[in-house]
Amino acid sequence: MAVQLSGSIPALITPMNRGGSLDLPSFERLIRHVIDAGSTAIVPVGTTGESPTLSHDEHHTIVESAIRNAKGRVPVIAGAGSNSTSEAIDLAKYAESAGADAILSVAPYYNKPTQEGLYQHFAAIADSIRIPVILYNIPGRSVVEISVETIARLASIGNIIGIKDATTNLFRPLQVRQAVGSQDFTQLSGEDGTAVAFLAAGGAGCISVTANVAPELCAGVQSLWQERKISEAIALQDRLTPLHDTLFCESNPGPVKYAASLLGLCGETCRLPLVPLSDASKAKVRAALVSAGLLN
Repeated sequence: MAVQLSGSIPALITPMNRGGSLDLPSFERLIRHVIDAGSTAIVPVGTTGESPTLSHDEHHTIVESAIRNAKGRVPVIAGAGSNSTSEAIDLAKYAESAGADAILSVAPYYNKPTQEGLYQHFAAIADSIRIPVILYNIPGRSVVEISVETIARLASIGNIIGIKDATTNLFRPLQVRQAVGSQDFTQLSGEDGTAVAFLAAGGAGCISVTANVAPELCAGVQSLWQERKISEAIALQDRLTPLHDTLFCESNPGPVKYAASLLGLCGETCRLPLVPLSDASKAKVRAALVSAGLLN
């Protein structure tokens, strides 16, 4: 349980060739790029990594590649979520066996479990492995929300060490701090737009979409805050805000993959049911990159 997570943590895209196969060379370059730019950990095969449309073999391949190319420079938090508890356990066990430092486990989607069901789901996953578990609360996609009370119950389980909060509710981290009490429990923003406000509410960092294409700037926001250069952190966040906003002009990861293609990081291909961006959205993404100073 020695993994300490803070700072800017990219939720990595999964680059794909035009036919939809994995583009591993681009993925490997992306990992080196974001680490060299100051990212403090990486998250492969999360939502942004299109985990719902990857086969189990592809999921394993991406996790292995992330671990191999991180080379121990930063922790690898492997996405290992599912709406099936048994499948989530299998993914978690594989991540552990492959050498991941922790897993990220999303609230089960579609099934709509009760709070007791959520507790039992995450408790079973945590019991199946020895590495740390990061909960992932994203009601906009899962439909269910992990309550403050359930988070506090789960925080008492030894290897559940934190949460990625994508609720955009900035009262939530304060409530969780009160409920968890003296337990060591890490809270990470799951929304780039709330990164600074989340830090002010007691958060430790951000699992970021934008950090795929602006890793140095996203890391800069986090480091400036830690250095107590508050006004500078806010100014840099202001510079990034149009990009944060635009990267969700259509369903993630479509916009960030298009942004990555404009920067020469990889192609823009996503798998169905995600489709290429509209021309209007492409123009917005390009303009946001220019605004952030990332593209001429």
